[in-house]
Amino acid sequence: MSAQVTFWFDVTCPYCWITSRWMKEVEKVRDVTIDWVPMSLYVLNEGRELDPGYRAKIDNTIYPARLFAYVKQHHPDKVDALYTALGTAFHNEGKLDPTGFEANKDAIYDALADTGLDMELVKVATDDSIDETLRAYHQTAMDAVGDDVGTPVVKVGDNAFFGPVLTRIPRGEDAGKIFDGALALGAYPHFFELKRSRNESISFD
Repeated sequence: MSAQVTFWFDVTCPYCWITSRWMKEVEKVRDVTIDWVPMSLYVLNEGRELDPGYRAKIDNTIYPARLFAYVKQHHPDKVDALYTALGTAFHNEGKLDPTGFEANKDAIYDALADTGLDMELVKVATDDSIDETLRAYHQTAMDAVGDDVGTPVVKVGDNAFFGPVLTRIPRGEDAGKIFDGALALGAYPHFFELKRSRNESISFD
């Protein structure tokens, strides 16, 4: 029986990107069906006191998040491909610019074109009328796992968790084994957290 996975993501988060590429590897070695759903670091951090520099970066994450909320609502079959295209540009190709929407517009245009979506959808990124839809998608992640989390949120069956946080992308059967372990931990009703300090930088190889 196929495992039903819901994966909530913010395209700007590099750790979420690694976890998502792990799940793309899992697709190759396990019978899984993944529903890709946007969440938002902007929404998650509303009302929190943050360092001004970090606040500026977080505030600029709203633009691609709006785009994904619109695409999820109107073109749900394109979310996976758009996440791959824009995530690759932002992270693997280093095109994510934290200074604002205009600096990322070309990368968004290219990702829309690569995905077969109308390039005029770039306008959605600056349209706050989609914010209610984005907040609704984000809230489904919070409802599944609780408020004290970040991105990604992964749900398998009835069980959701934050992470896993990875610094490398597991490949092949390694990806499958880690998925099996996460599935087992997540299924245990009294399991809540497993964590250690990170001592290496991330790599998208």
